[in-house]
Amino acid sequence: MTESNAADENWLIDEDEDEAPSTSPAAPDQRLWRVLIVDDDVDVHAVTRLALRNVSFKGRELELFSAYSGREAFDILRDTPDIALVLLDVVMETDDAGLILARRIREELHNSIVRVVLRTGQPGQAPEQRVIIEYDINDYKAKTELTTQKLFTTVISALRAYESLNMLERSRIGLGKILAGATNLYQIHSLREFASGVLNQVSAILDVGSDGVLCLMQGDTGVTTVVAATGGYAALNDTELMPTGHPLWPTIAKAFAEKKSQFDHPANVLFIHTQENREVAISVTPPWPLAQIQRDLLEVFCQRIAAAFDNLYMFGQLRKAQEATVVALADLAEFRDSGTGGHVRRVQQLSSALALRLKERGACPDELTPQLIDMIGLASILHDVGKVATPDHILLKPGLHTPEERVQMQSHAQVGRTILERAANMVDGVSYLTYGAEIAGAHHEHYDGHGYPNALAGRAIPLSARIVAVVDVFDSLLHQRPYKEPWPHTEVMNYITERAGKQFDPDVVAALIDLIHSDPSIGHTPD
Repeated sequence: MTESNAADENWLIDEDEDEAPSTSPAAPDQRLWRVLIVDDDVDVHAVTRLALRNVSFKGRELELFSAYSGREAFDILRDTPDIALVLLDVVMETDDAGLILARRIREELHNSIVRVVLRTGQPGQAPEQRVIIEYDINDYKAKTELTTQKLFTTVISALRAYESLNMLERSRIGLGKILAGATNLYQIHSLREFASGVLNQVSAILDVGSDGVLCLMQGDTGVTTVVAATGGYAALNDTELMPTGHPLWPTIAKAFAEKKSQFDHPANVLFIHTQENREVAISVTPPWPLAQIQRDLLEVFCQRIAAAFDNLYMFGQLRKAQEATVVALADLAEFRDSGTGGHVRRVQQLSSALALRLKERGACPDELTPQLIDMIGLASILHDVGKVATPDHILLKPGLHTPEERVQMQSHAQVGRTILERAANMVDGVSYLTYGAEIAGAHHEHYDGHGYPNALAGRAIPLSARIVAVVDVFDSLLHQRPYKEPWPHTEVMNYITERAGKQFDPDVVAALIDLIHSDPSIGHTPD
């Protein structure tokens, strides 16, 4: 290169041009390449900004940051996300400040993606061969060789490498979230909660943010139902049907018609067809076109979502079958004792409400598990299932029982426990039958240890049984039985309160009182 040509291209000679670089902030929705200039020479910052003032790559302009020492640069890198490139001087506040910063970027900030280009005016101070080997930098340039064209080439090469690495990192994180998300989605019960979980996973993979995502389902009639929505689409959660006038509707309709995903920026629709013949569409509108690798990852996720939807359906069917079995057992026990009326149904409702109120009060936190809260209502209706073994002349006797009859009557607790435990052992894990066995066997135990059948006391009595013990007596006293007339509500509450700490768990009694204060209609509903 001739001396005159070098002078024409040397980026330093542009420092006298009158046009200053624009420093106005970018619009919030504009994506920029962030570049950090680190040098203790103010003139170097000025001419670098001038040389890069019109540079853009893939339609994105540069956003330039300035730091005048290694310490200042470290703070900016720590607090500013997505810096793609650092143009780094070596000699600043110390002779090796730049090299120290390069090492801190990798070792302290654990940032392996940002590209670091070393620029030095004193190559002898930091020999290229040693620096390249000992420090994780991506290029080495002497300031004297950096013409405007060479600086442009260096910056674009670094941004291209950053983009590739960033995409790989996002894909790695996205794949991890797909794997974790696929597991989490199987654990959600309701379809709307499940769909919200799907949307959260897609949002995380795409980094959509406030733009939001939308999940829809189309039935056999062609009607498209909104299942869940987030971000800018959240208002559609209150709309059962997808409005055909919505801007996303043409792409959504095309996905359902062609039965395949549509990637038509800004509208992207993931199409999912499950083995149970359900069709689901997830619409996302990221502010930038999806790269192919992101599309591929989302297609993988769609396959997992389809399996999860089917599993959710099967789970729902299994849950209904369990509930039907429990109800049938309870109806069998109640069939012979017609005088109980709707007792077991009221016990079911009040037991669930009481468990939730205990949670709100912060009582029994180590015993009040999510499973218990979820299952206690249905399990509670099995509390007297053991009465199937009680002879009619004892069960339906209107007067007082003899001591022998009372012993036989009390045996229903152990019978119920035995029946339900045998059934529960046929199912892995905790089920309604598990809690049903606890309740049936222990809801006649007393908190002070004077109950039956095993004279358990305090927390030795399962919490499920302590709750149903209160609810069972509360409802039984309020309503007519073959052997008694209904009691007034006030007398029932006096009876329950007087036996707190004796027959009943005081925490459960307190929760019942609290519940009745918040809803005075409890216990006043006629049969």
